[in-house]
Amino acid sequence: MTIEARIRELGNRHRSLDETIQKELTRPSTDPLQVRALKQKKLRLKEEITSLEARAN
Repeated sequence: MTIEARIRELGNRHRSLDETIQKELTRPSTDPLQVRALKQKKLRLKEEITSLEARAN
């Protein structure tokens, strides 16, 4: 898999996590620990994307 393809894949997962977080936040019984875990996962994806973009350029 090329770096560009990996970046696209991670970007898609990042957007999907963002949507999941937004849905979770609109629920009446939001689980703050789950939201926090999702946000941390999203941040790790963003960091990996940034790292790959730096290598690609």
